[in-house]
Amino acid sequence: MEDATEGTADLILENEEDQTFDVDDDFTVSLDAFQLVELNGIHTNFEIPFNDQTDGGVLIAEYTVTNDLDDDAYYMPTFDISYTGAQKAHSGNRDLLPEEEQIATHLAPDNDYHIEAGESVTGFYAYPFGEDELEDLMDEGTIEIEMPSALSEPEAYDSTIGSNGQMNVDLNEEESGDESENGGDFYEDGATATNMGDKEMVKEAEGIGESEELEDYTVELEGYQFTEFTPNSDEEPRFADFDNGVVLLTVKFNVDNQGSETIGLSPLSSTLTVNDGNQWLTGEGMLLDYSVDDVIESGESGEVLQVYTLDQEQYEKIWKDKEFEVEFGPIRDEDAQDISKGHTAEFVLPE
Repeated sequence: MEDATEGTADLILENEEDQTFDVDDDFTVSLDAFQLVELNGIHTNFEIPFNDQTDGGVLIAEYTVTNDLDDDAYYMPTFDISYTGAQKAHSGNRDLLPEEEQIATHLAPDNDYHIEAGESVTGFYAYPFGEDELEDLMDEGTIEIEMPSALSEPEAYDSTIGSNGQMNVDLNEEESGDESENGGDFYEDGATATNMGDKEMVKEAEGIGESEELEDYTVELEGYQFTEFTPNSDEEPRFADFDNGVVLLTVKFNVDNQGSETIGLSPLSSTLTVNDGNQWLTGEGMLLDYSVDDVIESGESGEVLQVYTLDQEQYEKIWKDKEFEVEFGPIRDEDAQDISKGHTAEFVLPE
């Protein structure tokens, strides 16, 4: 990279802890390691990828794509990077690393992005940032990497395998903020999955195990997390009405689908009752990370999250020592049609 750009590189940080995104149960992408380097004195031929500047930085990321499916697949590794406040998505640059080391060489148009059943492909991307962009990136401290879905046939975009999404990566050398106080992870609601801001654990419970039967569906309450939430600058307008601070309640359910219909996750809804039944809140769809492709097939079970936005002052002064009761349902299919005949599951969150 120094030879190509005639710049001088200095290591800013390095991380060798791998992080995995499940495109499908048997198709994964892992970020094996990454380095962020400062690169100064760049030749003017490279000004354009460095935002028209001759000083900046490069994020060098090593990826492994693994196909544990029984069949071959086709995967375009468009692992674009974004972060809060970014003016554009950042793609890997083909001129900063040797061609044979780049993952885009191994999964490329020439081979239809083909990855055989049981095969793993490893390679690198180098992402350039101008000096101003590097400063913004370091101030933000977290990046989101686009994770596309796979295909079962080349260029057949209706043959999707799994789901697309994003991988959130902490650039700080300190312990990641995506962990709760007892060492577990924050639930992957929309606030966490799309890096809408910072969470601080207030209270949580796991392994509750209470369940109710709704026709052919079993709803189990698995756990909950109360977190103090500080939105980032891009998300602040969504929370403009919360002058006294925000507490998010994220409740985790497991739904066992023994019916004949597919359950759609995005149409599912719930209601939270607080203050001894005198106040109620509906689940916040904007704080979920579900798309129309997120479903629970017949005969399978899966996780379902519901999120509620609480006024922090009311939570601390009035609600926190009283019961929180959640009414979940009814169960709905992919077209948002009620398939549990109006039945809902009701749970009181245990201490």
